[in-house]
Amino acid sequence: MLPKLHTSLPAPSMALTCRTPEGRERPYIGALRRHERVALTAVLPRSTGAGAVVLRIFADGSSEGTDLPFTYSGGDPLTDIYTLDITPGDFMREESGLYFYEFIIPRGMDTLFSDTRNNVDFTLVSESRGRFRLLVYADDYRTPDRLGGGIMYHVFVDRFFRGKGETRYRDDSVVDDNWAGGVPQYAVRPGDPVKNNVFFGGNLWGVREKLPYLATLGVTVIYLSPIFTAASNHKYDTADYLHVDPCFGGDAAFAALLEAAHAAGMSIILDGVFNHTGDDSVYFDRYDRYGSGAWGDPDSPYRKWFFFKDVPEGEERGDSSFASWWGIPILPKLNTSEPSCRDFFIGEGGVCEKYIRMGADGWRLDVADELPDEFLDGLRRRVKAVSPDAVIIGEVWENAADKVSYGRRRSYFRGGQLDSVMNYPLRSALIGYAETGDAGFLADELKDIYSSYPRPAADVLMNIVGTHDTERILTVLGAPDKVRDAAGLSNAERAAVRLTADERRRGLEKLRVVSALQYAVYGFPCIYYGDERGMEGLGDPFCRYPMVWDERTDAALTEHYRRLAAVRKCPVFDRGEFAVARAEEGYIEIVREKKTDDGTVRVRVGANLGSRPAVMHVDGDRTELYTGCGGRGDVTVAPCGFVFIKEEIGNTEDENKCSENS
Repeated sequence: MLPKLHTSLPAPSMALTCRTPEGRERPYIGALRRHERVALTAVLPRSTGAGAVVLRIFADGSSEGTDLPFTYSGGDPLTDIYTLDITPGDFMREESGLYFYEFIIPRGMDTLFSDTRNNVDFTLVSESRGRFRLLVYADDYRTPDRLGGGIMYHVFVDRFFRGKGETRYRDDSVVDDNWAGGVPQYAVRPGDPVKNNVFFGGNLWGVREKLPYLATLGVTVIYLSPIFTAASNHKYDTADYLHVDPCFGGDAAFAALLEAAHAAGMSIILDGVFNHTGDDSVYFDRYDRYGSGAWGDPDSPYRKWFFFKDVPEGEERGDSSFASWWGIPILPKLNTSEPSCRDFFIGEGGVCEKYIRMGADGWRLDVADELPDEFLDGLRRRVKAVSPDAVIIGEVWENAADKVSYGRRRSYFRGGQLDSVMNYPLRSALIGYAETGDAGFLADELKDIYSSYPRPAADVLMNIVGTHDTERILTVLGAPDKVRDAAGLSNAERAAVRLTADERRRGLEKLRVVSALQYAVYGFPCIYYGDERGMEGLGDPFCRYPMVWDERTDAALTEHYRRLAAVRKCPVFDRGEFAVARAEEGYIEIVREKKTDDGTVRVRVGANLGSRPAVMHVDGDRTELYTGCGGRGDVTVAPCGFVFIKEEIGNTEDENKCSENS
């Protein structure tokens, strides 16, 4: 009998390397500067039978691609090597834009196409499927240095701390003195109207008093919820953009906070709510509080700032007679395309310039998706002309590289609008990883975002796990079923939801790992007030309880955040290189690396939310930055464990920098 021959061949594959002008190498093209030139190398097994390798690039919305063929550059008996140097000028004439690409491999009787799920890894298949994203951005696009290695803290002002200083409330405000036991005001059902006129008394004087506490957390940037005069406790219904609300201490408290924060080495970022205003405002004035508002005066200078609809004669005007944000009548939508409205915000001496000149260090833009491109372009020009280092961060919930809102592709990261966005995709991926233990899911999201965004933007992403719009992260991690079930509850029932002892323990275990990753990946971490002290709660308004300053604080968790802040002082976390090294079952391992004047610093971060231990393979000496412990060889990462391994690679001064910060 003849022996059985094994004739099956390995699946066709291709390895790609993209080399940048700085000498960095990556396995994808990624985002490119307009005149950047990169060198591509494709290596294929000879058994693939490739007749050629072609890069096919499509402009956004086009079905006609531009073909750029690789050049055959040799190989060996087992492999073929193809090379191609490209620059965006090879396939575009515009100054910036979004493109999609794929690799095509003709081979005799058929053709293979690349198919990617995360914009980095790909397989070769028999038909065109998942294409890569390629964003081309302006050559001069830069983002502020202050964000790179920093830590942000999100303060919801009314709920943070009652400071000693002059404040004044409106006559229709209610102040709840029960800081420790009070419950945020709520409607009967989620989404029902609520006045939001109950205050707990937090103010900007209080933020100033707590700067020493924030310093112990390593905070370098404070992001304030809206502070301008408004009727509500949240202030997203602005009444007067030109003054800080007296209930927060007014302009005097803001000036005092700026002075003290800057002296402590901290920046202050303001929340810019420029898509809508309050109906009880100088500009709309539905209740005749101010005079000359758009609602009651057809000749008002603010009339063109809003979208009014014709009402038949004899009918009473109601909520449907004007456009409002998401149909919420107390938030009439602003027409920021109207020149007088636009100039009020982004013109010379306008709102954006005013507060930057006062000393504010930047803006977080509420609902950036609803602001026109022309408005965002003008805002950046105005703000950067006053202060090139001022920060502009957008509230964007999806991948900002290819975001579509209201039927239009957005231009956030092409160099003329935003520096950064709130990294909601990371939040979703971390929560998914914590619940499922699937490290591959998290790895795909990390790769997708990093490879899609311009490097200047990826380096300063605002990495969140909780905000004023989301459930508290401890509640999400400890009791995900309770979060899902809350959709069917009344607000009174939601207010009563608490974690059991077991749920809280489980949530704290996972939060330690999730926060370690939040601090480790590209961008900078943002702490939502109280997360570091173990606060619980479902979504708005139950994620907005007064800050826990008493014995309910989880001191061990607070100390954990302080130790993470010490770890982040290592240079690799300030715009260092990023790569996912492993993602197997519940274990993920990432690498951060940076070249400094003294050599190369490398930190490997391992996190395990799986059910069994994982091993990080280490050659030679090492230092664990979180604990400060040294050692040699492999490291075991237990379930619900994490490590920051600084490898000893011969750079004495940089090794000391990291070790001293542990």
